[in-house]
Amino acid sequence: MPSLLQTLFQKLTAPQDDPSAGEIDLQLATAALLVEMIRADSSIGAAEQHAAHAALREEFALDEAALAELIAQAEAEARDAPGYFAFTSRINQGFSPTQKVRVMEYLWRVALADGHLCAHENHLMRKLADLIHVGHGDYIAAKERARAYLAARRTPP
Repeated sequence: MPSLLQTLFQKLTAPQDDPSAGEIDLQLATAALLVEMIRADSSIGAAEQHAAHAALREEFALDEAALAELIAQAEAEARDAPGYFAFTSRINQGFSPTQKVRVMEYLWRVALADGHLCAHENHLMRKLADLIHVGHGDYIAAKERARAYLAARRTPP
């Protein structure tokens, strides 16, 4: 009988015959990384959760029901995963370099959403950038775009 880990690994790394299944896997992998970023510091704040939800809604055009289901699934997958490989490998297989940089920007939005970047969040950002093959220049540019995005959201019109 395959273990949960084996099943998850096979599900996320197996080639997909159905293109919609591949899209769902990419959504799940992206959501799981955002969930990991929410959990990276000592507190799970509403601002970080809101940033993750907004990023997923923006990237995948999900309605509220689909978003809630994706987040619940991602939380379960992230909780049971032994590391990030199952998620980052799927992103590397399914996303273009431009899309991977956009994922980094979303991760930065979550990390910076509470106005403080702790050492654990910074470490995770660097690790994920390496795992999804985002270069240092793109990493910094994504961080600056995330800061600008968050600053625009905080400033009243």
